[in-house]
Amino acid sequence: MADTSKKTAGDMGETQVPKKTNPGASAPQAANSSKEEGKSGESKPAEKKKEVQLGDFKLMKKLGQGGMGEVFLANQVSLDRNVALKILSKEMAKKPGFVERFVREARAMAKIDHPNAVKVYAADTDKGYNYVAIEFIDGQSMQDWMDDKGKLEVGDAVHVIMCCADALAHAHELNIVHRDIKPDNILVTKKGAVKVADFGLAKALDDEDMSMTQSGTGLGTPLYMPPEQARDAKNVDLRTDIYALGVTFYYFLSGKLPFEGETVIKLIMSKEKGQYPSVRKHNPAVPEKLELIVDKMIQKDKNHRYANCADLMADLDKLGLESPTLTFCEGDGGVRAARGRQRTIAGGSTSASGPSMPQFRSSAEDAAATQVKASALDSSVWYVRYTNAKGETTVKEMSTRQVQQGIMSEVFDVKAQAQKKDAGGGFLPLAAYSEFQPLMKKRLVKTQDEVRKESLKDQFAKIDKEERSRKRWHRVKLWFENLVGGVGLIVYLGLILIAVVAAIYGIKEFLYPWISTYLNGSAR
Repeated sequence: MADTSKKTAGDMGETQVPKKTNPGASAPQAANSSKEEGKSGESKPAEKKKEVQLGDFKLMKKLGQGGMGEVFLANQVSLDRNVALKILSKEMAKKPGFVERFVREARAMAKIDHPNAVKVYAADTDKGYNYVAIEFIDGQSMQDWMDDKGKLEVGDAVHVIMCCADALAHAHELNIVHRDIKPDNILVTKKGAVKVADFGLAKALDDEDMSMTQSGTGLGTPLYMPPEQARDAKNVDLRTDIYALGVTFYYFLSGKLPFEGETVIKLIMSKEKGQYPSVRKHNPAVPEKLELIVDKMIQKDKNHRYANCADLMADLDKLGLESPTLTFCEGDGGVRAARGRQRTIAGGSTSASGPSMPQFRSSAEDAAATQVKASALDSSVWYVRYTNAKGETTVKEMSTRQVQQGIMSEVFDVKAQAQKKDAGGGFLPLAAYSEFQPLMKKRLVKTQDEVRKESLKDQFAKIDKEERSRKRWHRVKLWFENLVGGVGLIVYLGLILIAVVAAIYGIKEFLYPWISTYLNGSAR
């Protein structure tokens, strides 16, 4: 939670948790009432300020207040660390089933462990209050930065979006949808690390509070939410987050929101139409290929958006626009934020997307490495049928280890088949055998990724071709219009000349003789 103590004054000497005798009051209201009770009792001496503690958390000062309740800076006594403690308001707690959903989903959020996501430490109830303890962030939100900067440099915007997409990809793997991505929920530490906040807490809101009213999440949600979420808050999936992230991306690059409306209804209607100004109109520094990516993120039809955050990150990474650090944080000693889950593949190489740090293999990579080691002791012999570099179908006799090396070195394509010597049964795909399955899965994923990249490359090439064709046609059109304009001018001048000549001829041949005849007749 961003430190908003500058905006909201007060320490826990003035904001104590209320006694159970006044369950309807909020923490600060009850604190004030308890102070007034101390003042009104003339015969009683003034009570000393009490330390307020909920469970393992000692409240220190109030940071802010939202639609769901209040947020306090607290100290976790057992671990001696500061946290942001969100306390659910009594009004929200009265709603049927709300507390159960609040606690259940907050605990689900605790499963998210990613360097670009705010961590959830605990969720519990004490003294009649329901609360969730989350990581305290010593920085400010991206909305605060946007209020100060107006818009971001392209490299900074890509950096923030890549970090957010990485955190969202991790959450989506856990079947968790954020549902409220917006600049207010993207925090930046003083050292420049990007953190996505309030993961899943928006899911704790019931349908009424997820509507387009000022209650609950407030107007910030409809500004960024996709059309299908506006129609039905339950009709969401991971593409909901991609849309909201796309609107946020557009806002970072241009300083403007793509969709506007005087009322919430008009705003949603604008989103349903799917028409908005080009981001390059607001910021010509945005490359055309980056604009294409933003457009794909905020398509009104979710089937036309990115299917997942991994595809989005792959396309952004290919452009090479990401700034290694947030330039607007350099004054505070900005450092490169650790982006993504750092892993080591079977060969021991590290990812280039972040700083050097202790790294770990995934379970799938561990399985592949274990099988490669086990194959050294496997004496099985295989007949492998595959297509070589010349396009010829070849059958070779190989050991298990040799086949695995062929897969890793990409000698075999994904259609390669094998048959175990003396086993019979005919040739089967390599992925059908347990000895090669993990390696073939990785090979297949890589092939699919290459196909997607090639598809995007073709799409970019098509755009470039269309742009060149459009420019050529524009030049031809201008030339033709100038030609037509020149010919038209000549014709116009010719008509004027003909009219003048005709007038002179008419005067000389007809009007002048007639006048002479008339004058001569009058003289007689």
